[in-house]
Amino acid sequence: MKFKSLIIFVFVTGLFSVSSLRSQDSYKFFSVIDDLPLMDGLFEVVDSGVAFETARGRIIEVSATGVLSQDKLLAFYNKTLPQLGWYRKESGIFKREGEILSLEVIRGPVPLSEATSNLTAVFRI
Repeated sequence: MKFKSLIIFVFVTGLFSVSSLRSQDSYKFFSVIDDLPLMDGLFEVVDSGVAFETARGRIIEVSATGVLSQDKLLAFYNKTLPQLGWYRKESGIFKREGEILSLEVIRGPVPLSEATSNLTAVFRI
């Protein structure tokens, strides 16, 4: 009986692991920062990406836009970026291996509601 329970436990644990990997694989990433996830609801602004490699590091800028709340956007990146090795220095500023990633949020001219508006997120390294 214990052996049967162990087999069922291993099977169920394996199913959760596979579904977790699939959900991670469903993230989209920015075209010029290949390890920066694009939050659901954000869409990369076509041709907004600029990237240069220098002897002192990378210089990158890319923008995305969407209709969502600034709080949700910041919460997503505050939670996600540390999983990718970035640590939060202050609101909208992250550091990893000598690089600094900044996130500037620009609100659209007319809020769609109190909670959401058309936002543009500008990421810079």
